[in-house]
Amino acid sequence: METKHEIIICLGSSCFSRGNKEVLEVVKEFLREHQLTGEVFFHGDLCGGKCEEGPVLKINDSLFSQVTVDNVYEILTSYFDVEKEN
Repeated sequence: METKHEIIICLGSSCFSRGNKEVLEVVKEFLREHQLTGEVFFHGDLCGGKCEEGPVLKINDSLFSQVTVDNVYEILTSYFDVEKEN
């Protein structure tokens, strides 16, 4: 099956220590909740050189900086145009 979207989470030491470990879990849960696991190729990558802007998350060609567990769900909800769960 061919995926329609790609999400790359930085797992370099700077982003990982700043919270991408927790963000990773939120993204996985979001994809499950909205039945997007078949449409999205979600994977980690090592440092993309944006350490000062981290934690970093890339969705297709859009780069999101300073991603946290507090804002990642909103980023994903907005990007994938889905209704927020109560």
